[in-house]
Amino acid sequence: MFKKVLIANRGEIALRIIRACKEMGLNTVAVYSEIDRDCLHVHMADEAICIGPADSSKSYLNIKNIISAAIISGAEAIHPGYGFLSENPKFARVCKLQGLKLIGPSEENIRKMGNKSEARRTMVEAGIPVVPGTKDVTINADEGLKLAKEIGFPVIIKASSGGGGRGMRIVYSEKEFTDAFNTAKSESAVAFNDDSMYIEKYIEEPRHIEFQILADEYGNILHLGERDCSLQRRNQKVLEEAPCSIIDSPLREKMGEMAVKAAKTVNYVGAGTIEFLLDRYNNFYFIEMNTRIQVEHPVTEVITGIDLIKEQIKIAKGEELKFTQDDIKISGHAIECRINAEDPNKSFRPSPGTVEHYFVPGGNGVRVDSHIYSGYRIPPTYDSMIGKLIAWGKNREEAIARTRRALDEMIITGINTNIDFHRKILDNKKFLENQINTSFIEKEIM
Repeated sequence: MFKKVLIANRGEIALRIIRACKEMGLNTVAVYSEIDRDCLHVHMADEAICIGPADSSKSYLNIKNIISAAIISGAEAIHPGYGFLSENPKFARVCKLQGLKLIGPSEENIRKMGNKSEARRTMVEAGIPVVPGTKDVTINADEGLKLAKEIGFPVIIKASSGGGGRGMRIVYSEKEFTDAFNTAKSESAVAFNDDSMYIEKYIEEPRHIEFQILADEYGNILHLGERDCSLQRRNQKVLEEAPCSIIDSPLREKMGEMAVKAAKTVNYVGAGTIEFLLDRYNNFYFIEMNTRIQVEHPVTEVITGIDLIKEQIKIAKGEELKFTQDDIKISGHAIECRINAEDPNKSFRPSPGTVEHYFVPGGNGVRVDSHIYSGYRIPPTYDSMIGKLIAWGKNREEAIARTRRALDEMIITGINTNIDFHRKILDNKKFLENQINTSFIEKEIM
């Protein structure tokens, strides 16, 4: 059992975890870089420790400094949030060696499922459908081209240790392959210190569907339904919905069973996400597992009434899940808009700077997760996401109307944001008719 949690992250997710801990009676320790000393999570935690300069490699990715902060503060557990060290097996190992409870899966789980090529092999062996592709990784463009020809174009090149769209390229012809492969390989080496790649058949115009998993250490594993994460720009999610309105109960049950099976195959413990591609014929294929909490977890929370951060903490404390699959009920529809400090009219260029005025929308069914405030200076150092607007409705139509209304209420001045871009999505005829896929933004909105 632990009573003090260090949050090894920043911004809105750090604040989200602090709030859950406070409601559970747990003390919290925030860590921050020098440029983040005025970030809201620093002020909301019970304690705060500076762990280095603005460069994330010297602060939020600095395992030694974070572990030292935990030991100095007397924290017995660490929650990594998402990004940074959340899927780093070395960090999980060091936490264990230092007697610190990581609120997340084991080193073995992270290593097995965090490496996409190994996860793919594991799923094939378990009989879970995967996108046709290479069985093993490759670091050679010539070998990759040969394999791509066997699979058949178009193909998608992916970094084995990738995430967030980095180290990923779609290739439609043989003549494009070598340059795309080498570019993705270089990008992967810089971002993940791993230049091994794998190649899959590119499923054109699919939906990106992910199932939320919870698993305790007693072998109880269940899913909390799906999220439709098809609205993406350059493989980065922009807007998410739950549930997916084109999935009927039999398909949901089938996909959910496969998601649970995938987690059971690796003896998974914690919160995780099984991600699928769903084609136009309702064929689905496993693509990866995220061994962490997701940015878009709130849409699942509002349609199920289950606090995923609290469940993560309870699992880490050794508690058994208090509900079964039959207890999970989906109510209504939820939409999440990622609010970014960026200028969509200038190729989505980041827009750091001082927030002059900030007004949070409210009303029935509206939730905002954000760490900004009037007078807060957004640093140029980190991801441009500054908050998430989540709206719930009794059906998709009401959720859309409520999201549109909340976006109209939201005021952020002093910087550029993508609020108007989200309005364009919500006003699009095909979006309203639920005719979306992973290329929707590129084809319909840009």
